[in-house]
Amino acid sequence: MWESLNSKFSKYPARMAVAKKMIELGLRVSPDKKIYCGDLKISDSALAIAADVDRRVIKSTVNVIVNDDELLEVFSNILPAGTLLKNIAKNLGLGVVEIEAGEDSKGVLAASALLMSEHNIDIRQAYAGDTQLQDNPVLTIITEIPIPGDLINEFLKIKGVLKVSVL
Repeated sequence: MWESLNSKFSKYPARMAVAKKMIELGLRVSPDKKIYCGDLKISDSALAIAADVDRRVIKSTVNVIVNDDELLEVFSNILPAGTLLKNIAKNLGLGVVEIEAGEDSKGVLAASALLMSEHNIDIRQAYAGDTQLQDNPVLTIITEIPIPGDLINEFLKIKGVLKVSVL
């Protein structure tokens, strides 16, 4: 997908910034050229501020998307991922572990889930950064109980893991 986006927006970095921000935030484009997060309509000016571009760039990006079948297929089907519990986990009595992975990050999620399963720790949520958008993506796992500190060394033994933080 990123190769296609890069080829369509390579001459227009501001439009690429808008497309990336839309994907990051789970924003979709409707055929009537409106932008939505779920069923909530998003104003062009609000997205322009978030993407740090002029409001006119939003209109031009949406026009490109609506007039390109491949882009419209992608951007009309984006769904927001929902609430990430990371910032409120402590308030809810949940645990949070952030695992930074390097280029070789294949299997980090599976190995981390297995490690927690072996220690009878239930996973409530897992969110991984996109390897195409970040050099060292971060896997955030929210657990039913706080992560014991002695598991940090176990996480660090997983192939591809660079850094582990328990919040």
